[in-house]
Amino acid sequence: MQEIIQLDKDLFLYLNTLGTPMWDGFWTFISERFYWVPLYIFLVYLVYRNFGWKNMFIILGLTILMIALTDQITNFFKGTFLRLRPCFTKEFEGIMRPVGCERRGAHGFTSAHASNHIALAIFLGLIFKDKIKWLIYALLVWAIVISYSRIYLGVHFPLDVICGGAMGLIFGLIFYKIYIWITKKYNLS
Repeated sequence: MQEIIQLDKDLFLYLNTLGTPMWDGFWTFISERFYWVPLYIFLVYLVYRNFGWKNMFIILGLTILMIALTDQITNFFKGTFLRLRPCFTKEFEGIMRPVGCERRGAHGFTSAHASNHIALAIFLGLIFKDKIKWLIYALLVWAIVISYSRIYLGVHFPLDVICGGAMGLIFGLIFYKIYIWITKKYNLS
């Protein structure tokens, strides 16, 4: 296990120190979820346009529940594992780029950004798989870029992001199955 932790730290330092001040604003923007509100509104519109009102409310309700669950589970993990974020780890003082640490909690395992965005990408991508085939790929690229931004900013180790992404994948699949079950049970198509 120590080898994995050391590899995680080494990979973090490599990825984090690739950054330059010129790119800091870009990656800070990418990581800020409120800047993505127009995309979220557009996705709601796409759902309405392709599936109608009833399905839109079901998908929206499931999305809110899914994000709330992944968010709360990541908070539970952060409080359980107590793994310090890189920017709060003494051994990285002076050698990492702590771009985004000023207002974060001290613990970072697992990444809520990764779990929430991967879950959303999988859930919506699968729902749209027969209507907009490329959407799952676009959403996954978007979610992975957001996940990487967390490493760039110095607030997560790669393992925090990978484990958060894995949780997002699982929840995205589970909630897609729940959506399919609901649409079959109530004859919605």
